[in-house]
Amino acid sequence: MASSLLAGLSILVIGDSHMATPYYLIDGLHSDLQRKGANVHSIGVCGANAGDWLKVTKGGSCGAAERRGKDKAVSLRGAKAQTTPISELIKQDKPDLVLIVMGDTMASYDKPSFSKTWVWQQTSSLTKAIAATGTKCAWVGPNWGTEGGKYGKTFPRVKQISSFLSANVAPCSYINSLKFSKPGQWATTDGQHLTQQGYKHWGAAISKELEAVLKK
Repeated sequence: MASSLLAGLSILVIGDSHMATPYYLIDGLHSDLQRKGANVHSIGVCGANAGDWLKVTKGGSCGAAERRGKDKAVSLRGAKAQTTPISELIKQDKPDLVLIVMGDTMASYDKPSFSKTWVWQQTSSLTKAIAATGTKCAWVGPNWGTEGGKYGKTFPRVKQISSFLSANVAPCSYINSLKFSKPGQWATTDGQHLTQQGYKHWGAAISKELEAVLKK
C-alpha cells in the first residue's frame, strides 16, 4: 500500500502523552506511515510541552516511549523518560519531515484562562529551531476527546487551542484533528486519552491528512 507521497520519506515524530504509551499514536500513526512506505522514528514523552524539546527534559513518573521503523514501541521509564533536543534528533536522523503531535499539554484545561503568550513562546521556539535546520514540519493539534475527566478537558478550550495553533505554528503546516470527528465521538479513558480503537482512527486520519498537506 505504498503512497507516492510518503514512500521513501524519513519522518521524525515527536509528541506528548498521546505518543508515550505503546498502543497510542506510537502504534496507530507510526504503523500507518510505515505501511505507506515512510521510514519512521517516533518519540513520545508524557507531559512534554513544545519548549521541552529544545533541551533535555525529564518526563516525570508517567514515562515515555520510542519506536523505530518496524520495531515494536519500547516504554521508557526513569532516567530514560526524557526529551532529546530537536536539533540533536534532526542531526542524528536527518529526516525529510518532522511531525509534532502536541496541544493538550499546553491547553491548561484546569486553568480559568488560556495563556496565549506562554503557548506562543512554546510553539514559536520549537518551530524556529526546526526551521533553522531547513527541515519541513507539520503540527498535529489535539482531537476533541470528551469533556471532564481528570484533566478537566472542555470543548471550548480544545477549540481555542486548536485555532491558536493553526495561526501560530508556521512555517510548519497545521493538521486540524478537530475535523476528523464530532465532539465526544471518540471514546476516552480519562477525557483526554483515547481508547485503542480511537487511536487507530486518529492515527489513520493524521496519516491521510499528511498526504494532503504534502500535495500543497
